[in-house]
Parts: sequence; structure tokens; C-alpha cells
Amino acid sequence: MEPGATTPHVPKKRGRKPKPKEDQQQQQQQQSAGARLKEGKKAQQPSIDDKYTQWKSLVPVLYDWLANHNLVWPSLSCRWGPQLEQASYKNRQRLYLSEQTDGSVPNTLVIANCDVVKSRVAAAEHISQFNEEARSPFVKKYKTIIHPGEVNRIRELPQNSKIVATHTDSPDVLIWDVEAQPNRHAVLGATNSRPDLILTGHQDNAEFALAMCPTDPYVLSGGKDKLVVLWSIQDHITSSATDPATKSPGSGGSIIKKAGDGSDKAADGPSVGPRGIYSGHEDTVEDVAFCPSSAQEFCSVGDDSCLILWDARAGTSPAIKVERAHNADLHCVDWNPQDDNLILTGSADASVCMFDRRHLTSNGVGLPVYKFEGHKAAVLCVQWSPDKASVFGSSAEDGLLNIWDYEKFGKKTERPTRAPSSPAGLFFQHAGHSYMNLYFSVAADCSLLDTII
Repeated sequence: MEPGATTPHVPKKRGRKPKPKEDQQQQQQQQSAGARLKEGKKAQQPSIDDKYTQWKSLVPVLYDWLANHNLVWPSLSCRWGPQLEQASYKNRQRLYLSEQTDGSVPNTLVIANCDVVKSRVAAAEHISQFNEEARSPFVKKYKTIIHPGEVNRIRELPQNSKIVATHTDSPDVLIWDVEAQPNRHAVLGATNSRPDLILTGHQDNAEFALAMCPTDPYVLSGGKDKLVVLWSIQDHITSSATDPATKSPGSGGSIIKKAGDGSDKAADGPSVGPRGIYSGHEDTVEDVAFCPSSAQEFCSVGDDSCLILWDARAGTSPAIKVERAHNADLHCVDWNPQDDNLILTGSADASVCMFDRRHLTSNGVGLPVYKFEGHKAAVLCVQWSPDKASVFGSSAEDGLLNIWDYEKFGKKTERPTRAPSSPAGLFFQHAGHSYMNLYFSVAADCSLLDTII
């Protein structure tokens, strides 16, 4: 499943912003190095268009089924939702997408229903003859929510499939009941949809780091304030929901507009404060993840190059802090749902590391079990397979989605004499994007991938 976009748009850059002098020096160095690199490799490296053409010719060989759905606007986040129906030859699956507009129309959160053809059903001729500029008949828009600001992240609540959380360029986390929300038309001047709940507690914008707990209705977030914040949605259902007038000072006010009001003001919807605020990072927190078997244990990564493990039962200080998990900013983290000792991290150094928490100590000592090097640019997303403990995916600014198996790491494979050797552990590569691949999502049955640009 591969939504695309016709409108070129500048994606958000992750990581630390260099100081003006450093920025100028880096730019000069990059321009000089880039010029030399282009001259040296121009003749021997195929263009992006050539690579895409080559990939497209191999589609019938690489995939059981593929659908290309062209979007009007670029999307910063995608997420598979629950399976809705099962049939003999296809299943219907919920899909969440965001639309990043240029301001001529509002930003939106799109809920779609996708008909997914089962394995070994689609003919090779059919999946190879798709039009990049067309919309897929398999993808039907179910509902549109007018979102206050760009949707940077989408996460679904495992305990209730109709509840999703979103991150935008504000300190708050927004909670939506996608079935109860009215369907809206994204036209210029339309007021924003009203979220069902607002989670407050950050002191600065929290743009990317967002996670939902697999075992309890808990939400985890990280932001530019260098904090990790934990909430329980159950607190709203009980007696802990607060009136908007009593929002925590750290919320900074929501950017949600009141109906009929053209200015950005605090929303008049219900809000709830945090269960805990955790301090230990020295720069922006870029991603967070829950331990699959515990609502009290979670981890976070950030632009300080640190991987931190937390235990809410032990207080608000780090339980384990790995000071130099990578040699650059960390952008993403994921906790293995089948083996809760294994944690993946992705970094601006273009690598993915796998850590075993049993080998980490409280004094920050700990080397990765494996280091996977198959990208040529910053890694932006990592995700374990839901049902095979050794398999995971990674996507990066090089436009590639790599599928790895750490059990294959270091194993020798038989190759043709002149075939180039692939990175250790890499067994599949999706190259169906002509621009950087920002995000991907794996469905619960592990056979379904969704990628966006």
C-alpha cells in the first residue's frame, strides 16, 4: 500500500539546529564535498528516475500485491488501523493518513478504508500496470477531520480501535474518537474539528515522539522541552479531567480554534494532566516507546544521542541511560513486541542499532548487539514485525524502506559471482519512491506495509 503525492513540499527536518556559524561552515563543507562526490560518481550512479523505473519493472516479482494511491497533498504520517472485514479474496483494513497542505485549505486527518487483496490472488499484469498519478480504487476515504495544524504523528489506542492520538506543532497531544467525529469538508476558512480530549503537560512543542501502551490506556510523549510525559486516558473517564481554564502552565495553550473564532486560543474541550513527567534528556526527545508487557516501563531517544529506559515505579529519573547510543542524533526507537529485551534505535548517522536491555547498566555502559548499516541518509523510522521476533523495518531520507532479519546477521549466503554483497541482515528493500521516504507502518498480520512520502 503506497500513497504518493503530486505536490512537491519541503518535509520537516529532524534533529538539532546548528548555530549560525556552525550552520555556515557545515553548508560550505557539504557543498564542497557534494561537488567532489557528484563529479566522481556522476557517470557510474543511475539517476533517481532510472532507479524508480528499474524498481517498477520488478514489481510483479517483488510483491504479491501493490496499490499506488496518489494524494493531493504530501503526508507526514500514516498508520494502519483495525481490520474491518474479511472476504475470500480480500480484507478491508482501516488506514489513517495526514495531509500537509500549503495553507490554501486546512490540514486534515484522513480516515480511509482499504480493500487489501490477499496473497497469490492478484495477477502479475495487474499489479505492474499502475499509474503513479491516479487514485487507487482499493482506497476509499471514510471520513475527514480538520486538524489544528500539521499532523506529525498518528497513534491508535490498542484497547479501543476507534481512538487515535495525534501530534502537531504544539505542546499538547490531541485525542480523537474517529467514529464520533463529524465528517468535514476541508475548504478555505473552515473551522478546526474539536478533539475529544487534550493531554497537557509539555512546556514546549512536542512534535514527533508519541506512543500508546499495548496493555493499558496510557499515552507517552516527548518534546522540545527535553521531557517525557505520561498520561492515562482513564483519568479523563474518572474524575481527573480538568476544565480548560485550569490547564497546566506547561501546556502553553492548545492551538485549536474555537468554533467561529479566527484566532488561536485554548480549546474549550476537556483536558487532562499527566500522570508523570520524566527528566533526563539534554536535548529534544524525538521518539518514545512502551515496553510491550508493562505500562510502567518505557524508553526514549533524542537529539542528545541518548537512549533512556524509564521505570515509573522507581520515580521520574532514568532507570538506565546510554549516553552515546549512536554517533549522532537519535530519531526513532521501537521495542520488540515478541521479546521485550530487544530495542531498536535509528539515527542521523544512517544506522540502526539493536540493544539488549539485559546488557545495559545504570552507569550508561552498553554496546549494541548488532549495528545495521544499509541506509545512506538519516534513519527516520524503525518498526519491529508484529509476529516474527527477528524481523524489522527501517526507512530513511534516502527514500528506501529496508526489511532486516537479525538472525541472518553474519550468515554467509550463496551469491552469483558478480552480484554485489548486501549489508548484513538485509533481505528485502522497497525502493518505490522517487523522493525521501519519511514513514511506514506495518499491519498486525505482518504481510502489509504502508509507505508515504
